[in-house]
Amino acid sequence: MPFAPEGECAILRPVFASISSFSLRKFTALLAATLLALPPIALALPRPAPASALQYEALPLERSRQNHLLVRAEINGKPALLGVDTGAPVSAIALSRRDYFGMAPTGKKSGLPSRLSINGAFNAVAIAHNLRLGDLNLVDEPMVLVDLGNVHRSGRKEGGEIDGILGADILFPTKAIIDCQRQLLVLKINPSVPGTVPGFNFRGYRRVPMNVSPGYNLYVNGSVNGKAARLMVDTGAFATLLHLNFVRRMKIPLRDTPFNSSGVNLQQRGVQMATISRFSVGSMDMQSNEVGVINLEGLIHGGLLDAKPPVVGLLGSEILRRYHGIIDFGTNSLYLKR
Repeated sequence: MPFAPEGECAILRPVFASISSFSLRKFTALLAATLLALPPIALALPRPAPASALQYEALPLERSRQNHLLVRAEINGKPALLGVDTGAPVSAIALSRRDYFGMAPTGKKSGLPSRLSINGAFNAVAIAHNLRLGDLNLVDEPMVLVDLGNVHRSGRKEGGEIDGILGADILFPTKAIIDCQRQLLVLKINPSVPGTVPGFNFRGYRRVPMNVSPGYNLYVNGSVNGKAARLMVDTGAFATLLHLNFVRRMKIPLRDTPFNSSGVNLQQRGVQMATISRFSVGSMDMQSNEVGVINLEGLIHGGLLDAKPPVVGLLGSEILRRYHGIIDFGTNSLYLKR
């Protein structure tokens, strides 16, 4: 798919990279805990499910006009449309939808923070008493309240608004698999059940290991015009985007566009374009690619832009779709094929 978002405001997924870990949440009988500035606590392991119990939930995904993957859900009994975003460490709800869904504030007894710092600004945390994804029901799920702005106004398949974001705090514990080409999301209802997810045959695919950062973002190794680099695997990015300073250092010619990118708590940024003659992800050598170029400072944190090898950008939806990308949170693997 060529780099051609609709309109003059190309949408960049809301980045939560400044958050160092997941939220604390209840996953049905499983208490899934992480390190969100809270004391370490033990996981309450789920009891083994009987063989006849439902073990997986497969959900169809829709693709928006801005090339985002969307899943239908229910929040406190009301229908919701959420963007599936592997680049967001925590799930979020549009600030304008808090009252509609009846989101409750976090209480002192919950042990959860009442707000989080996202890209340099604080956002409140609210509780969805029931977040239902098919037959999977998540109880007392913390979600960050954010102003999705252009993201939720342009996200729907046929206009309207999206209601929020399904992030890594749900995708990791459920050992999710996202099939970007078939537009399918599979969640493991009982994570203790051993074995692989049925219905997936990786013959002909190339496996690319994904590294998980302290901020719970996913990174793969690759190269750009022969230089070793890392890319964030980001289904929330409408297209693959490289960091402006990296492209300039590589002396790759740039072309202006009328498009802008937007992110949570960040001003819009202009998007340029570049043609990458040699581009690879893992062992997968790709054809010449047109990619977007923006300033990623403030979006990718912790010195990763200057690391060795550096994180140089976001591996976005158009490449994941074109190369039949399958993202496996259970094994931290990205599968690609031509």
